[in-house]
Amino acid sequence: MQALWMVLAAFLFASMGVCVKMASAHFNAAELVCYRGFIGIAILWLLARSQRVSLATQYPGMHAWRSLVGVVSLGAWFYAIGQLPLATAMTLNYMSSVWIAAFLVGGALIAWRPSATAPRPAFQGSLVVTVLTGFVGVVLMLRPSLDQNQAFAGLIGLMSGMTAAFAYMQVMALSRLGEPESRTVFYFAVGSAAAGGLAMLFTGTSAWPGWPALWLLPIGVLAAGGQLCMTRAYATAKTPRGTLVVANLQYSGIVFAAIYSVVLFNDHIPTIGWVGMVLIVGSGIVATVLRARAAPDSPAEEH
Repeated sequence: MQALWMVLAAFLFASMGVCVKMASAHFNAAELVCYRGFIGIAILWLLARSQRVSLATQYPGMHAWRSLVGVVSLGAWFYAIGQLPLATAMTLNYMSSVWIAAFLVGGALIAWRPSATAPRPAFQGSLVVTVLTGFVGVVLMLRPSLDQNQAFAGLIGLMSGMTAAFAYMQVMALSRLGEPESRTVFYFAVGSAAAGGLAMLFTGTSAWPGWPALWLLPIGVLAAGGQLCMTRAYATAKTPRGTLVVANLQYSGIVFAAIYSVVLFNDHIPTIGWVGMVLIVGSGIVATVLRARAAPDSPAEEH
């Protein structure tokens, strides 16, 4: 069942991407982030109340930093979805596992100081190969985007994956302090609403489009539903192997996004783009396996 819960979560996140792309024709990224935040606040408040989880926290600063980084990632992702083929934007956001692997390699080298008592850190060949493979995949995926003058949107999509990795590491820190996931996601929703509203002072607001505004509702509902299904998947995975299977099944969201991209939006993804997508998925799976060995109790990623 845990595998089915994760596949359902991936489907809901990909479906949310469809709604974001449809709503992007009428709202800018700041508005989408703000409205998703308000809807998420309502849903997560009800969830926390049903679970009898207090929303009071002893770590407001950590939640604020997690929300800030997460909002930057979310806004960049929503912008990329509006400008790029859905499959491309989704895949770039799922690069977070590869970015985490890159941070692990870079962090170990930066922290090392040559001395007689501090040996040089072991060469983590598997991590290095994983990171390089992931970035080769990025180059192949963005090649069609460069040809269509979408380079800026591609870079923003790539940034969404990088900042998602920073946000995930902060979620890990909060999890180790005993913060319930519903509380962490609630404060992220609060940060999204606040930051999105602040950004709207600079980006402006779009004219209310009427009925197309209904696309805003499923964005928040599907995001919350996907997060709940993902949490359920990890909660029902009783063994390390089951947890690893669940973690890797999140990449089925890229498959759903590719189907949506081709069927609903008639996006043409050339062969080189599909190859890049496969490389990114493969490197992401390997990075997830390596991360699970280093931190077996890691919390679920958010999208």
